[in-house]
Amino acid sequence: MTEDIKDIARPVVYVPMVADIVHPGHINILREAAKYGNVIVGLYADDAVASYKRVPYMSYEERKVVVESIRYVAKVVEQREKDYAANLKAYKPDYMVHGKDWREGTLAEVRQKAIDLMATWGGKVIEPDYTRGVSSTAIQKKIKERV
Repeated sequence: MTEDIKDIARPVVYVPMVADIVHPGHINILREAAKYGNVIVGLYADDAVASYKRVPYMSYEERKVVVESIRYVAKVVEQREKDYAANLKAYKPDYMVHGKDWREGTLAEVRQKAIDLMATWGGKVIEPDYTRGVSSTAIQKKIKERV
């Protein structure tokens, strides 16, 4: 079941994220996305995260509270699968913003599908540079080293 976004003015910008450890890279991508319109974050469900990463430290509901409090975010909706197609079809955003990091690795397979799908209604995918030196993986590594 998709959440209602009719109260969100166009243009709508879709930004998928896990946001388990929120860091400056997340804020940078949301700030960039907000330049194009009203940001809807497709927040991955716990099972969706676990399907390609690890089980999140915080639950979906806890992560949602954090992301909803970020000033660049107009709404948070659930991203139930690694693949973006269902949410993109449901919300038909004008833009999708994703860091260039998805060009390789576990999300590379869904990238072209998202680009092609967005094009069917005139939507555009924007890929800003990834924030150098900042990642959830690097932060997790630092935490483990300190324990």
